[in-house]
Amino acid sequence: MSKKQRMRKREPTQSRGTKNTMVFTASEVFNEMIQANYTPLDQLPEVVSCARKIAQLIGSATIHLMANTKNGDERIVNELSRLIDINPMPNMTRSTWMESCIMTMLLYGHGNAIVVPHTQDGYLQKLEPIPAYRVTFDQISSADYKVRIDGIPYDPADLVHFVFNPDKYYPWKGAGVKVALRDVLQNINQARATEKAFMSSEYKPSLIVKVDSMSEELSTPKGRQTIIDDYLKPAKKGAPWIIPAEQFDVREVKPLSLQDLAINEAVTLDKRMVAALFGVPAYVVGVGEYKKDEWNMFVQTTIMSIAKSITAELTKKLIINPKWYLKFNYWSLLDYDLKSVSDVLLAGSDRGFVNGDEWRDRVNLAPAGLKDYRVLENYIPTDMSGKQKKLVQSEE
Repeated sequence: MSKKQRMRKREPTQSRGTKNTMVFTASEVFNEMIQANYTPLDQLPEVVSCARKIAQLIGSATIHLMANTKNGDERIVNELSRLIDINPMPNMTRSTWMESCIMTMLLYGHGNAIVVPHTQDGYLQKLEPIPAYRVTFDQISSADYKVRIDGIPYDPADLVHFVFNPDKYYPWKGAGVKVALRDVLQNINQARATEKAFMSSEYKPSLIVKVDSMSEELSTPKGRQTIIDDYLKPAKKGAPWIIPAEQFDVREVKPLSLQDLAINEAVTLDKRMVAALFGVPAYVVGVGEYKKDEWNMFVQTTIMSIAKSITAELTKKLIINPKWYLKFNYWSLLDYDLKSVSDVLLAGSDRGFVNGDEWRDRVNLAPAGLKDYRVLENYIPTDMSGKQKKLVQSEE
């Protein structure tokens, strides 16, 4: 077998245009946004925070190339596994490449991300992520479509198409979260605009001064400024303010606060809704506190769901060996303290499941040549329990 594992022999092929197709163009989507006064998802901090957290976690975990064997599934390390897990694209690391694909799928592509596999002489060379603005879709039927990149149609079988939240009318196309978030994000934007206008308003004085003066004197800005300069400004900064008691009546006015307007409570609820739609913990958008159990559930549900869909698509489109598949390693993303990990591994070492170097590796210690698997003497098969030496001696 050659150094590089053999892949599909064909490059992504351009297909001829089909009749009676519906084309989803970027300009139509942009016009709809303008008409609906829609703010792009990538300009909203809460949405970017949720998508960024998902992209960072999936991008930081490794992807293993696995093989079905008689002794169970085993990991394979070869040029194909290295390309997918370390160097999928020149001038990009796997982490950067994966984060780009996921951010495109969640935000910029509204549920879709397209990757073009490039081959040479039948061998996979790179996986090129395509920016969302270059991609459109031709709808042929509810189950068939073509992908256009820069206006050129391609067969979906020759592309890697990541989908988030399948559309209810066209299951092959992702719908994203833009529709579900529209009202929530509009409320958040309105709350921010209200807060900004409230904080920058110049019509909320803290003092109101009643002046016993002629109406003509107060009728002009110059006359009002004269009174301020003569009576309401101290001689120097920090000096006491002395005014005639008979001519002035000073009252303090406390303006409404954001808490009085219930802005904070409404924004908190909307932020929780954004986090719930993405399936991330609420603390990611600045609401609530970090909880270990909530974090682990987030990794085991949201992260694993998206990661498995990605590895399934990569396996389907890139690997031709029926016994090989790609697996996402999510264990490093879980929040386990060192003592818990050590206790689990030590319990496994007593039964011969873990050796010394495996335990040392998980607690970040260098290998010490402890390769032997040891079993405590009292761990014996159940059918041998009656043949223990101490029982034999007691019977004699």
